[in-house]
Amino acid sequence: MKGKGKQATWGGRFSEGPADLMLRIGESVSFDRALARFDVQGSQAQAAMLAHVGLISGEERDALQAGLAAILAEVEAGDFVWDMALEDVHMNIEQALTERVPAAAKLHTARSRNDQVATDMRLWFRDACDRLDASLCGTLSSLVELAERTQSVTIPGYTHLQRAQPVSMAHHLLAYVEMLGRDRTRLAAVREQANVCPLGSGAIAGTTLPIDRAFVARELGFVDAAGNPRLTENSMDAVSDRDCFIDFASACATIGVHLSRMAEDFILWSSAEFHFVTLPDTFTTGSSLMPQKKNPDAFELIRGKSARLSGNLQTLLQMVKGLPLTYNRDLQEDKPPVFDSLEQSLLMLDCVAACLPGTVVNADACARAVADPALLATDLVDHLVLRGVPFREAHHVVGAMVGLSEKLDCPLDALPADAVAEVHSALGDEDWRKAFDLKQALASREKPGMPGPETVAGRIAYWQSALSE
Repeated sequence: MKGKGKQATWGGRFSEGPADLMLRIGESVSFDRALARFDVQGSQAQAAMLAHVGLISGEERDALQAGLAAILAEVEAGDFVWDMALEDVHMNIEQALTERVPAAAKLHTARSRNDQVATDMRLWFRDACDRLDASLCGTLSSLVELAERTQSVTIPGYTHLQRAQPVSMAHHLLAYVEMLGRDRTRLAAVREQANVCPLGSGAIAGTTLPIDRAFVARELGFVDAAGNPRLTENSMDAVSDRDCFIDFASACATIGVHLSRMAEDFILWSSAEFHFVTLPDTFTTGSSLMPQKKNPDAFELIRGKSARLSGNLQTLLQMVKGLPLTYNRDLQEDKPPVFDSLEQSLLMLDCVAACLPGTVVNADACARAVADPALLATDLVDHLVLRGVPFREAHHVVGAMVGLSEKLDCPLDALPADAVAEVHSALGDEDWRKAFDLKQALASREKPGMPGPETVAGRIAYWQSALSE
């Protein structure tokens, strides 16, 4: 079956239209219509530049810009009719403009869909990075607020999912704050990379027409801090480069990994075995069979969606790894992964930001868990080191005490004095028991990056200030 209806704008040299299957596999308007706002911005700037260099009149420029604005209004209102036969967002908008504005036939002067979509996507990446950064800030604020509420709550820190050393819950939460803070830096780098104008690169080798690339770059805000235009420097690279796609998907995948790790902690903490926190009903679900269940579905879904973000990154990497320069139709498939990465990342971040304020910390359960004296075994090692025992020897001594504790079924801090004295001469008095003072253990960690109460409070204040700017 051959396709019917409007002929594509490239169809001049073809005697027959594309088959229906070719239309189905070739269309991208089902997803790239999301670029309509940016396509209109790019085309309005193109019209302004063409008038600036004298290739169209001022009246034609005004008519083109007004017509494009009217089309965008229809798109945003949901009244625009998309035609799959026209393949993509660019041709749909151009066809609609052609039906309304005679000068539309001049709009594509010195422009290819190759540099047009490259420009659209760079505009999209700038906007996407700004949106993601706003959601990151919302999640960071919720984490910092919960950290502020839990400064006095001490929990076991874990390695290998085994109890290791005591930390404040605030210190634990601030670890994720640091991660998401680095994610903001990654997104800022992607935005900076995207903020370079490829328009004017044409299909591959630019144009012989007297265009002004700097003018259109300024029109679209592709400028540095001083207002100087930023232009791509190689036309072949400009239309085939997909680094922004990969870097954006990578940043989203990293956000997903961080949120997934955080989700795993909250899933564990909300279990009956831990009971450190109670999640709000609004972000949990029940069982269709077991009426007692309260499942942490929001966090489980976040954990699952992180794999989707990693998959989007892999899709892009595999897509471009074997492509010759310059544009190849494979690159049409570059948009769904980044569109999906944006929407899923926003959803995940916003869910975390909304869930944390309603999370209740069960301080009694945390206190019971952190009462395990074995958590301060390393502090006992430090106590012996300060008394002149070499670290490796001290480590061995305390290990022997732990073994004795297990043998006698007696807490480490309650071992009989005579039995302990036989382990090492440095344990001949009762002074070693001071190492099991939990409050003192945390107070002794007032150094940069450590979980001392004042250090943690200082880091909370830092992030509160940083997020208020």
